[in-house]
Amino acid sequence: MLNKIITRFRAGAVVLLLLCGFTVFAAKVDTVDTYSNSMQKHIKAVVITPQKYSRKIKYPVVYLLHGYSGNYGDWVKKVPAIKDYADRYNMIIVCADGNYNSWYIDSPLKQDSKYETYIASELVSSIDAKYSTIAKKEGRAITGLSMGGHGALYLALKHQDVYASVGSMSGGVDLKPFEKNWELKEYVGDEPSYITASSMYSVIDMVSLFNAGSPKIIFECGTDDFFYNANVQLHEKLAVSKVQHTFISSPGSHTWEFWANAIQYQLLFFNNQFQK
Repeated sequence: MLNKIITRFRAGAVVLLLLCGFTVFAAKVDTVDTYSNSMQKHIKAVVITPQKYSRKIKYPVVYLLHGYSGNYGDWVKKVPAIKDYADRYNMIIVCADGNYNSWYIDSPLKQDSKYETYIASELVSSIDAKYSTIAKKEGRAITGLSMGGHGALYLALKHQDVYASVGSMSGGVDLKPFEKNWELKEYVGDEPSYITASSMYSVIDMVSLFNAGSPKIIFECGTDDFFYNANVQLHEKLAVSKVQHTFISSPGSHTWEFWANAIQYQLLFFNNQFQK
């Protein structure tokens, strides 16, 4: 199949069945200092290494992005189970910082907001230098929630030599309808240029960049989410363009409960790609 849409019903018994196979270890959680030359500042990140981490082994890395108003500590605080997932899949998880409202772009208006360059280049280089990673595309994946879902897809499309797989949870995949929200105009421009500028950064307008060598895609959005229609439209555009992808539609809204559930399936998807 070129693409598939999954409708998931979250029966508690089903989730319990999926979780009961976990062996809980003691993954190590570090807060590390990284440096962005493009922004001339130090930026923190959370790095989760599996319990059996060894410099003798090369590990795949999943970069995990936070949402608007969040920071690098959100994921490990709100979803502590990601430590168990790092153990289960023997992978490194990096919770990056994208400032509270950068949208993970290199802003044409703010010289101190170059988070595309930071996440896709400077952070990756820093992690590869400090940890025993598979330091090539085949060993990297990226995903995130809301603003971070947009960021993951945007960065993976713009930097197809960096990531092999990409995901999004409740992603803001179309910025055009939200010119009055989240200080977006401060980052991409004011009227009358906003629509043109936001199209340059909206994933839904970047489908033509997908090709046979593009990262493998999984994205999910809840049916009660304000981003749901845009995610459905992205799925439909990808299908028309014959871009292979997995889109999961499930009950839920823009909440940590939804993202805590969704990350399980995203990490399983990434692990399956790494195993290939």
